[in-house]
Amino acid sequence: MIEDIVKELGFLTLGTRFKRIGEALQAQTQALLTEHGIGMPAAHFPLLAALDWHGPLGVGELSQAVGVSQPVVTRSLKGLEDSGLVVSEAVEGDRRVRRVALSPEGQALVQRAQREVWPVIEASVAQVCASLEGPLLQQLAALEVGLQRTSLLQRSAAAIASEPSPRKRKTPAPSKPAKKTQETPR
Repeated sequence: MIEDIVKELGFLTLGTRFKRIGEALQAQTQALLTEHGIGMPAAHFPLLAALDWHGPLGVGELSQAVGVSQPVVTRSLKGLEDSGLVVSEAVEGDRRVRRVALSPEGQALVQRAQREVWPVIEASVAQVCASLEGPLLQQLAALEVGLQRTSLLQRSAAAIASEPSPRKRKTPAPSKPAKKTQETPR
């Protein structure tokens, strides 16, 4: 068996290791979305979540909100707009700037995802991370092994199988995290 050079080089290849873990998480999240009948790319959900959280935003603001470049946001928005999940319009007084908002269909998808899928994804990722402790590189190795051994889809299926039947289960109302406020410097 060939050694995993990215793992063996440790901190030297940390960026590649994070990317690899990110790709595994995103692919497994996509499988969970597909399992729930949502065919949209997992990478688009942070944009939809940002628009749900903040309301209409310009492309630059949306780029800041999700931490990716404006060209990446622009490409993603094209797909979201083509599928009817977002709408955009020019800002009055500056036709170069566009504000993007969730369409009614986009809002419905976000609400469905918040209710049905996001809690499952969050719980599955939390489960794979729960046993992590010690130095960072050991934690990354454990996270990679955990994702390889049991996918998020398998973890969610096991969690669902262990839940009480739907009639007996009390489903909490979806909650939106409190918006963070900036503290005044002292």
